[in-house]
Amino acid sequence: MIAIVDYGAGNIFSVKNAMDYLGLSAELTSKPEDIRNADGMILPGVGAFPWAMNMLSQSGLVDVIKEEAVKKPFLGICLGMQLIFSKGYEFEETSGLGLIDGEVKLMTPENLSIPHIGWNKLIINRECPLLSGLGDDEYVYFVHSYAAECSDNDVAAYCEYGNKVTALVNRGTVYGAQFHPEKSGKTGLKILRNFAELIG
Repeated sequence: MIAIVDYGAGNIFSVKNAMDYLGLSAELTSKPEDIRNADGMILPGVGAFPWAMNMLSQSGLVDVIKEEAVKKPFLGICLGMQLIFSKGYEFEETSGLGLIDGEVKLMTPENLSIPHIGWNKLIINRECPLLSGLGDDEYVYFVHSYAAECSDNDVAAYCEYGNKVTALVNRGTVYGAQFHPEKSGKTGLKILRNFAELIG
């Protein structure tokens, strides 16, 4: 079973619906014991970095997420991906979960609007299990104003929006998608299925 972490940050039902569509076992939960007992974990999210970290803290989920994410497959989606980094600078400097070294900063593309909304091409940076079976002409759906800056070694794929934008990261059992796989058609569904297959 995959635990979809419910901490009040929205977007959980679209992720659950996508997993149900794929016939994958996934449950919404805010209980630490469910996360510990799960075979994998998805952390969705829509909203602001400091607010989301505060919600996780109030829910008593920070420690269990940090402990379990390094033991079994973990996928952060959109804001959930941003939270896996060391710090975020949305409104104020806020510590993240620190699962991957890096900082989340406001995007500053020349002559392009923010937020970055819509379909963009995934450019593969290195091999990653979540990209298995995908080609070099895949598009996914983004909605965000902030983006992660991290080591190139952790970047599995990026997109171009004025400059390089981190799109998919991976370190060990920890994965993060800045885009919304659950809203990205066949490509996104394939990525979710690949994630589930990490569990076996």
